[in-house]
Amino acid sequence: MLDCTVPALVLRLDSNVFHHGTLGAIRSLGRAGVEVHGLVEGTHAPTYRSRYLARMHTWSRGGDTVQALTRAADRIGRPAVLLTLDDAGAIAVAEHAADLRPFYLMPDQTPGLPRTLADKRLLHQLCSTLGVVQPETRLITGAGDAAAAVADFGLPLVAKWAQPWLLPPGIGLRRTGLVRRSQQVEQLLQHVEGRELLFQRFVPGGPGSDWFFHGYFDENSRCLYGGAGRKERAYPRGAGLTTWGRWLPNPVVEGTARELAVTLGYRGVVDIDFRHDAAAGTYHLLDFNPRLGAQFRLFTDREGLDLVRAAHLHLSGRWTTRGRAGHGRTYVVENYDLFTAGPKSLRALCAADEYAWLSADDLRPFVGMAGQTIKRGFARLAGSRK
Repeated sequence: MLDCTVPALVLRLDSNVFHHGTLGAIRSLGRAGVEVHGLVEGTHAPTYRSRYLARMHTWSRGGDTVQALTRAADRIGRPAVLLTLDDAGAIAVAEHAADLRPFYLMPDQTPGLPRTLADKRLLHQLCSTLGVVQPETRLITGAGDAAAAVADFGLPLVAKWAQPWLLPPGIGLRRTGLVRRSQQVEQLLQHVEGRELLFQRFVPGGPGSDWFFHGYFDENSRCLYGGAGRKERAYPRGAGLTTWGRWLPNPVVEGTARELAVTLGYRGVVDIDFRHDAAAGTYHLLDFNPRLGAQFRLFTDREGLDLVRAAHLHLSGRWTTRGRAGHGRTYVVENYDLFTAGPKSLRALCAADEYAWLSADDLRPFVGMAGQTIKRGFARLAGSRK
């Protein structure tokens, strides 16, 4: 049972109003009786209408994260479990842990490790050193590099910004995207100056080829709780977030993730993406996210234990043992799955064990999400007519 005298603060520094993982963390801990606080850029996101959010703390873009966290801690009034939900937050917390530890309960992470893992170029270098299989990757600094990569890899290929948390909002750049046409290459090259762009060889994947691992690791890098999930659908297709996932056993994915965490001395929550290469019979590591994954609620056992509850139990000194894996459990992100599959998503919506947004005991975030989605749709329609 969670210690409800220990509050929690969820930290997210990006401005994604549709980040369903934030809502999942708030609901999970709030339903267990924990006082949940949120530190975000603004209060316009549907997530923050949740009845389970005790208090919202805001900060200004470009402001000092440590100062914002310290001010929030003063308002909370006692040590709180700190959960990061994006790369920028994970990096900031790890690199300023000494300043934050008097106020927060958090893993004793190696300070520079989250930055190395979140940076796609540094991650590729690390994987090459450790012998971890990854798609062939090139750094693109200009048209010459891009032309050579296209000639060697062919199209489609995968484009990634090495430091996605530094991308400015409002310029239409996706962190990761599938490049199918030469015109897309030209568009990306317009934004290369001052940024690191990577091209990766596309690993063909059919149904059942995309997998992810979510886990929580203790101070000895021992996995206290976690599992493998299969990405049934994604948005955008081929290189996007999970819109429909299923918890399934996969010894290779689970073993690779755990072995890598031990090798790195990783501590805390992690979200790792893999793609199975059927031709080579191998799993390519695509991303190693040093924070909570948005679809973490997929991994909820029959007793209600999930990753944020495991983190809270461990960091508050209440951890005992994990429950039984809920293999076969499904999770759907309603808004994105409708964009991805259209009418076909209705089957997933009817059969899913859990929805990202819709919940009978907490309806306001779903209503807010629907309103924001409609508003954004009309804005894009109006823009396309100009």
